[in-house]
Amino acid sequence: MADELGVVERIWRYPIKSTGGELLRRAEVDARGLVGDRLFAVRDADGKFGSGKNTRRFRRMPGLLQLRSRYLDEAGKPELLDPQGVAVSDPTAYLRCYLGRKDVEIAREETISHFDQLPISVLTTATLEWVRAAVPGVPVDERRFRPNLLLRTPPGTPAFVEDEWFGSTARIGSGLCVEFVRSSERCVMTNEAQQDLPHSPLVLRAVAQAHDARLDALATVVAPGLVQLGDTIALL
Repeated sequence: MADELGVVERIWRYPIKSTGGELLRRAEVDARGLVGDRLFAVRDADGKFGSGKNTRRFRRMPGLLQLRSRYLDEAGKPELLDPQGVAVSDPTAYLRCYLGRKDVEIAREETISHFDQLPISVLTTATLEWVRAAVPGVPVDERRFRPNLLLRTPPGTPAFVEDEWFGSTARIGSGLCVEFVRSSERCVMTNEAQQDLPHSPLVLRAVAQAHDARLDALATVVAPGLVQLGDTIALL
């Protein structure tokens, strides 16, 4: 018998990695994840992708979170919006000026994945509400953690309930199935300012102290399908 976890309250897709994303009412999900999610990234001359951290694959590029991206045509390139929400005519030219770097461009994913970790991130309202309580006075919503799905959990659900799902398969809606694997390792990107959320080191500090800087449930896709607002997520 399926064990219902909650219902999908928000669906997020991030067409250009490390920029603000777009809210959707529904999304197709294939083996890679939400179709079009992080399919593009800001790439520099060394082949590294713009991110909130420096690693073998990623280059820290502060300011990207003040921008947003969205698709107007699912088959085309995404649109880039400036901090005021105005679409820019030439995303690469704009980014070179905005970041003060002449070596960056908008690039489509090729052989190297744009994902930090796994394709799907699910965050519960129970965990999000815990974060809000842990940092009173600091504006917090799910955008700080960049999930694909925000799951509305029943009253009384404990924070970090996502940990209980690891190793389990879940059905989302009528056909989509995912396998929960582990949680995301959070970095300084959690603290960075974006749109109306100010910078605050308290967010990452709270999650680090309480939960080893881990938060959400990362999943792989077992059976592709459609996710829609209001869909139930249930463990199988």
